[in-house]
Amino acid sequence: MDFSSWQGAMTTVIGLAVITLLGVGIRILMMQTIQQRRERMNRQINERLKTLIAAYRTLGGSFTGQLTVDPTHLRELRERAGSGEEGLGEGTASSDRSRRIRDAVEAALADILLLGTEEHCRLAAQAAADLAAGRPIHTAELVVSLRTFIRAALDLDPMPGEVMIPLQGPTRTQGGAGRGKGDAGVAGNRGAGASGGNAGSGGMQMAPMPVMGRKDNDPVS
Repeated sequence: MDFSSWQGAMTTVIGLAVITLLGVGIRILMMQTIQQRRERMNRQINERLKTLIAAYRTLGGSFTGQLTVDPTHLRELRERAGSGEEGLGEGTASSDRSRRIRDAVEAALADILLLGTEEHCRLAAQAAADLAAGRPIHTAELVVSLRTFIRAALDLDPMPGEVMIPLQGPTRTQGGAGRGKGDAGVAGNRGAGASGGNAGSGGMQMAPMPVMGRKDNDPVS
């Protein structure tokens, strides 16, 4: 720094300005880098929480009824039908809902294996192995672990100790109503087509028949 002459003072001022600009530029670049990294981490955390919350709802959306997951596949039901085992009618009646629940649980387990913690992955892997082996599984322990993690990630207070939560099972899917509406729509379309066909045939019957052997200029007797 030299202020003995105006040339030295000008050089000093220019040097200080350049150093200041460089410092400000480096600081802005670092802040942008840190902010982008933080935003990326927030997006990852949000997507992870969203996926785990959806898995929690799938695995623990029921408190009553059958709380186990039936691993029976359609081919096994067909094999039982071929062998003539007893009790097949009751199993066939509920096989559609059981398959939908099993498919939803398998998808939720896959999401947990991808984005869950070490404990979540261990429980989900055990459940997936039991399903692959054809054994019914309970999801209550995995649901409790997911609930604890989600509440901690959202900075919520832990569940009070005096609150007794019953065992939770997979959500019971609803597929019969949609299928009934689809069948009703198909029946309505068929009825409309049949009505249109009848109307068309009635119009054809009302059309006048031409008189054979008569010209247009001949008088009508």
